[in-house]
Amino acid sequence: MFYLAFATLVAHELDAVDKREWRLLFVLRDLPEPAARDLFIVLHVPLVAVLLGLLGHPDAAGFWTRAALDAFMVVHAALHHALSGRPHYAFTSAPSRALIYGPAVLGALHLSLLAAGH
Repeated sequence: MFYLAFATLVAHELDAVDKREWRLLFVLRDLPEPAARDLFIVLHVPLVAVLLGLLGHPDAAGFWTRAALDAFMVVHAALHHALSGRPHYAFTSAPSRALIYGPAVLGALHLSLLAAGH
């Protein structure tokens, strides 16, 4: 369940490039469009590399990384909901919404399983 949630979140990041999500982000929205786009994409490389490395740990680091990502997916969906009325918000299609809210549902379910000791 966790890896399905994580894969869906990664797919959302592909959609985020298409929808120019950097126009909604505090620091990136003030940069020129090409620089913001490039920085948005390039910053995902070390982020995903670190997450994959941490997820590969069979010990507490992997457990807490999964739990933190589960919580992030819920918060991420809430942030998207809060930003949905903004002028540059373009995540209005059913696939875009599924790639935002799907990980939140799966992350919340997985987090509840972790909390229950499963």
